[in-house]
Amino acid sequence: MASAQASERAFLGVSALLFAGSAAGTILWCASGSTMGGMPMCGGRIMSMPWTPMPGQSWAGAASSFLGMWVLMMVAMMLPSLVPMLHRYREAVAAAGEARLGVRTALVGAGYFVVWTGFGMVAFPLGALLALAETGLPPLARAAPLAAGLVVLIAGALQFTAWKAHHLACCRQAAGRGRPLPADTGTTRGTAWSTAWRYGLRLGRHCSYCCGGLTAILLVIGVMDLSAMAAVAAAITLERLAPAGERVAQATGAVIVAAGLFLVVQAAGLG
Repeated sequence: MASAQASERAFLGVSALLFAGSAAGTILWCASGSTMGGMPMCGGRIMSMPWTPMPGQSWAGAASSFLGMWVLMMVAMMLPSLVPMLHRYREAVAAAGEARLGVRTALVGAGYFVVWTGFGMVAFPLGALLALAETGLPPLARAAPLAAGLVVLIAGALQFTAWKAHHLACCRQAAGRGRPLPADTGTTRGTAWSTAWRYGLRLGRHCSYCCGGLTAILLVIGVMDLSAMAAVAAAITLERLAPAGERVAQATGAVIVAAGLFLVVQAAGLG
């Protein structure tokens, strides 16, 4: 009993330290980015700097910098909703009589964030190509605010789809807001660790699908916007953990649709 309590305290303590460190690093990153400003574009819009190399920096260096900061940001944003999932996994493994909870929990978390790292690896080249296209094509740059509004509008609509409901249900079940977590343990150390890794990948996949629309909003509004990060992180956490998470997701979708319509009208010059 004492050993289990010590393990639980260690898990919560490490989680708190990871969150505090990643949140502090994200805030410092955004603060340093705001001092550098951005690139002025047609129509008075300022392009966020993470999509382009800094003076003297190579594209490989820019990609590595973005990916490092992306992972830091994802840890800060996703950890509040991930910790209950990891806690429930630990309970299921402990109930099955398995040991080495720390290693297995770490493998689940690593698998989860590997999926989000892959998301960032896809996001950077797409964002960089779009940034280059906007700098060379003024009409495209002028159309960017309208495109951003449409992305926000579509992201809001996704909150009402069966796709969203399915993946949200998977995430809520893993966090203890649904049917019991199925036993998922191995009989040998290698099998158990491989199972933990695969379980983390599966959690990350469901989470990235579930959060795809909300993450797209963050990318088009400004990946260095702290207020946008906080709003997206709060929406993700509430829809995962609140008693009526499905309704929270739909209420969030309604707000996002309204915001998207406002941005589209504003960009089209109709307001």
